[in-house]
Amino acid sequence: MEKAVAETEELPKAIVRRVVKDKLSHCADDTDFNVHKDALLAFSESARIFIHYLSATANDICKESKRQTISGDDVLKALEEIEFSEFLDPLNSSLIEFRKKNAEKKKGTSQTKDVKKKRKLEEPLSDKNEGSESKQDENDEENGTGGD
Repeated sequence: MEKAVAETEELPKAIVRRVVKDKLSHCADDTDFNVHKDALLAFSESARIFIHYLSATANDICKESKRQTISGDDVLKALEEIEFSEFLDPLNSSLIEFRKKNAEKKKGTSQTKDVKKKRKLEEPLSDKNEGSESKQDENDEENGTGGD
């Protein structure tokens, strides 16, 4: 039996199940839901098609701007263009949070890199200084000057 969709395009079933059950649990309290296999497949296919449609629209917006890389803003514009503007506020909030976290990570990473670079630069200098002092001491001893 042939699959209609390549495996690389399939969304992970466990994640789809988790998202569906999580959303359903928010809609109705104190109820445990079971989701039929066919329903999970329908959710998965619907999400895949939506992602394709949204990404194609975002790509068109990107090309109109004469760019090759789709940005988060392109996706926001695409959502508006395909008339899913009710997703704009929650997605915008998520993007802002993501960018904050990413900026903090980059800042922490760059500080760590700066410290490592500084240490690497200091190590050879201290080794050279120690080496030159000992050579100076040897020269002083040979010349009988004592260095003091």
